[in-house]
Amino acid sequence: MQTLIILNDPPYGTERSYNGLRLALALAKLEGSELRLFLMADAVWCARGGQTTPAGYYNVERMLRGLVTKGMPVGACGTCMDARGVTDADLPAGVHRSSMAELAAWTAWAEKVVTF
Repeated sequence: MQTLIILNDPPYGTERSYNGLRLALALAKLEGSELRLFLMADAVWCARGGQTTPAGYYNVERMLRGLVTKGMPVGACGTCMDARGVTDADLPAGVHRSSMAELAAWTAWAEKVVTF
């Protein structure tokens, strides 16, 4: 199954992005599952490196790293990054600056699109 997950909310303050990443990690365990993740709006902050959270609290950066190590493509909206002062250097390995054109291509590729 080809699934595109789109995150819109910030990494902390709401649990929408956290829950989207939880779903992505669960889907990544399914045999035959192909996933792509697109970060837009305040969700581009999810990809910012160097996040420090209290012990026992979820860490979105670590969750993203887990997806990247499984080979999941992760794109961050370049326009959204620019609007928030997030630079390419802020992105961890495996997360790339993306565009609406790539989001459109990924949407056409996907059998299912899930947004958070």
